[in-house]
Amino acid sequence: MRIVIGHLYPELMNIYGDRGNVIALVRRCQWRGLDVVVRELRLGEPLDPDECDVLFVGGGQDREQRLVCEDFARVKGESLREAVERGVAVLAICGGYQLMGHFYRDADGTELPGLSIFDAYTVPGKGRLIGNIVVQSALPGREDATLVGFENHGGRTYLGSGCQPLGRVRVGFGNNGEDGTEGAVYRNAFGTYLHGSVLPKNPWLADELVERGVRRREPNFTLEPLDDALEHLAHDAAARRAARVR
Repeated sequence: MRIVIGHLYPELMNIYGDRGNVIALVRRCQWRGLDVVVRELRLGEPLDPDECDVLFVGGGQDREQRLVCEDFARVKGESLREAVERGVAVLAICGGYQLMGHFYRDADGTELPGLSIFDAYTVPGKGRLIGNIVVQSALPGREDATLVGFENHGGRTYLGSGCQPLGRVRVGFGNNGEDGTEGAVYRNAFGTYLHGSVLPKNPWLADELVERGVRRREPNFTLEPLDDALEHLAHDAAARRAARVR
């Protein structure tokens, strides 16, 4: 079984170690004996909506977001929308997540148009939302799972009726610090503010992305379970630490 992971803007959008999410995806495939390939897609390089099973874009600051916004408009945006509609799995973190909504308005009032993959928009707020975060999953079949990570964002994201939250905040701020939501889900595309990197701390989400991405061409595909005892210990320790700090 060959699995292709597309890493969008690996140098530009890599704040807080977001590249670790791609490393986690690769390792978890390799540990199962799967043939995994990473395609790095930089500014100006086209995206084939059928090539990749999983696409990843990390977070960046306003300067990097402007460059990515321009590249979405000129090169990759339509292909990324098409990939999502065809069932490719996508994980977008922070700045990447914001640009997959309708628009992102920065602190200076500049409005960057998004891809409208998520029925969501992001506007600036007073102060930054910073700290460790624990989220109760809202994904069907994964309602008992939790996500742990670290958030640091000035934008406030608000969801419309066309997408669902990734989860509900137990500790931390989430999308906007007001409505208790964190992240967004549309088809197999996930957006989240969790840095850290999120997938090494939450291996079930890594497996969910791979399974969803591959099932568009192999409907019965299921990953063999791994011994995640150490990962679970790290996850639980992070959750306890977040609760104590708050």
